[in-house]
Amino acid sequence: VSQQVLEQVLSQLQPLCASEQKFLQEFFWLGCDSVELQVRLGTVSSPGPLSSLAHPWVNSRPSHDLLWFFRPEEATAQALSELFSCLEPELRAFLEMCSKAQPLGCLQVLGTLSDSVLGPWGSSSAPSSFLLSLLGNVLLLARSNFNKCIGTLCKELEEAKTPSRTRGGILPCVSRFQEFLAFSEEVFRTSQCWGELDKAQLRLASSVFSSISSLSSANLKVNTDMVMMENFHHVHNFLCQKNIPCLEDKKREAKQRFREHMEKYVTTSLGQLLERLQHFFEGVKARLAQGVKEEEVSFQLAYSKQELRKVMEKYPGKEVRRALESLFRTIRKDLSPEENLLPVVWKAMEQEFICQYREFEELIQRCYAGAGIALDFSMEDLLSYFNSITTSN
Repeated sequence: VSQQVLEQVLSQLQPLCASEQKFLQEFFWLGCDSVELQVRLGTVSSPGPLSSLAHPWVNSRPSHDLLWFFRPEEATAQALSELFSCLEPELRAFLEMCSKAQPLGCLQVLGTLSDSVLGPWGSSSAPSSFLLSLLGNVLLLARSNFNKCIGTLCKELEEAKTPSRTRGGILPCVSRFQEFLAFSEEVFRTSQCWGELDKAQLRLASSVFSSISSLSSANLKVNTDMVMMENFHHVHNFLCQKNIPCLEDKKREAKQRFREHMEKYVTTSLGQLLERLQHFFEGVKARLAQGVKEEEVSFQLAYSKQELRKVMEKYPGKEVRRALESLFRTIRKDLSPEENLLPVVWKAMEQEFICQYREFEELIQRCYAGAGIALDFSMEDLLSYFNSITTSN
């Protein structure tokens, strides 16, 4: 609404100021060059009746005021400023009202004023130089209001609190950022002030990234990395759709952060799935890193063949499959349906589990060779578990 009112005001001011400027220039001969003006004033000899054209208003002025006519632009600006002395204060008051009436009203004001001051007016409807100068001053205020609005919004995004005991999904700060991009794109689609908008979008993107990264697990009912993974994925997706040049680096960063948090989430989840086995082999790797020979690891009391068999007994094939099914249900429940990340995350789970399995087998071959120790499930079994879970759901 404020944008429409401002456009209407400017469309009415344009012809009014232009006509007043034209009248002043014609009535007071402000468009004449110095020779013609002197001829008209009768200060030089001229054939014919030109000397009689001295303007009656001019003849009534003191002689030193004639210099006023030799600076037509200054004279016009001074006269128009006196005629429209209330115009700039009224426009400034209207801008302040727009900023208070709508949270993002300053965007519409900035876009409209930029189009008026910087955009093409057309030769037939060019505004007066006075109006352009006045709108330039008001534009500075609009930019100031815009920057204040962006600063406030950045602070709100950075300080936004995660909803109490949230189960995850897209965070309010991300949705707010997406709404801003859509709104600003609509307002500024034909505007000349993309530089101002680019700076604002970069500031807001940094604030959103900071807000996502500062998530506290205290208010989450699901894994923190899962929530970060989903939200960075969502940011990357809509930045791809918008194709905003100034946010290309942020788009790449969002993709990288998404992958990092997905890897953390997958690793953590599978570590819990085979927790005791994972802990056992981490100890084996630590001993090897300390210089213990591979063939001597099994003689360490905590990493003997008997201890390894005890740990492996906790993970028969049917129990591993049941644990994978439970993990799949948990992931499906916690992920947001609109992001459709379940296939991606589950495939990453499969690949990571296969890597873990191969690492366990390698360590068994290196440190427990000839002991006849093997996991209760084979690689083929593992692949069938994942395939069965995927196809049945």
